[in-house]
Amino acid sequence: MPSEPLAVPLDGLHFDDKLQFVEEPIEITDREVKRLKRSRIPLVKVRWNSKRGPEFTWEREDQFKKKYPHLFTKTERPSSAV
Repeated sequence: MPSEPLAVPLDGLHFDDKLQFVEEPIEITDREVKRLKRSRIPLVKVRWNSKRGPEFTWEREDQFKKKYPHLFTKTERPSSAV
């Protein structure tokens, strides 16, 4: 059986000016607060579009929000008081 060429949809994929694939965050899938001594660090779990398939990383919410504010408009929830 002859192998057929693999078709990859390019919707949502981004390339830089040298046609290198650029990984970008797709959505925030979870939140958690890390406690260190007296400080609380809000974290977000991010799903990335990756050449290797879906990848997830935990990022500091404050730093990530500065870089990718558009991801927070649809997932923003009121934080629960502790």
